[in-house]
Amino acid sequence: MSDRYAVIGRPINHTKSPLIHGLFAQVAGQCLEYGALEGELEGFEAQVLQFRSDGGLGMNITAPFKLRAFELADQRSERAQLARAANALKFEDGRIFAENFDGIGLLRDIEENLGEPLANRRVLLLGAGGAVRGALLPFLQAGPSELVLANRDMAKALALRNELDHPRLRISRYEELEGQSFDIVVNATSASLTGELPPLPEGVLGATQLAYELAYGKGLTPFLRMAQAQGVVRLADGVGMLVEQAAEAFAWWRGVRPETRAVIDRLTIPLE
Repeated sequence: MSDRYAVIGRPINHTKSPLIHGLFAQVAGQCLEYGALEGELEGFEAQVLQFRSDGGLGMNITAPFKLRAFELADQRSERAQLARAANALKFEDGRIFAENFDGIGLLRDIEENLGEPLANRRVLLLGAGGAVRGALLPFLQAGPSELVLANRDMAKALALRNELDHPRLRISRYEELEGQSFDIVVNATSASLTGELPPLPEGVLGATQLAYELAYGKGLTPFLRMAQAQGVVRLADGVGMLVEQAAEAFAWWRGVRPETRAVIDRLTIPLE
């Protein structure tokens, strides 16, 4: 009988995780089953525990259950603690372990796949939700000269800065970005999911080398169109992050990290 894993979320019909982990298993020579579970709003915790009881060894967690998965765990990594959310669980020795690979997956995609190191560069993160919480620690460990977090809700951004208390982390209102320039800009707001733009001042992307959209499979989002119009040459969406965070979870569970390039290429939709 194959080792069992699954992704759980609501809705789950759009998930690429079974395809991704199936491809990983092939290239890594691992024997496993990977399914998708539609999460129940009133019974999420019971579903996770039942999956474990039925012999499951680990789960990926997607919206809207990452916080609840974090709370359910017996032991949490530093990354999960900072994000206050888990995107992967492991069941071992009767305990539930929580991890958050979103941030390290994003960093790996930017630095390794796209060839844009963060070290000594000015980086702008848009938003202060769960994705940004997961990205802050890996990003700061990469050594940017400054990491600026811009968000509409300054109380939320301030709480994040106070939690991390890092000398290279600065928070800003959108309007305060006027006249500034950044090497790398990452849009982690929900604006692109609704076809809207984050309220960036005119021209703030003019000197940017890479504009990165966390949403994936949506082509040129309003944010990427704005970056393109301001002359940004390197545009990317979040498909590489999706694959890289999955590879981190696979390695955590199986002890071997699969190659990701072919999987990213298979899932990439041209930005047009």
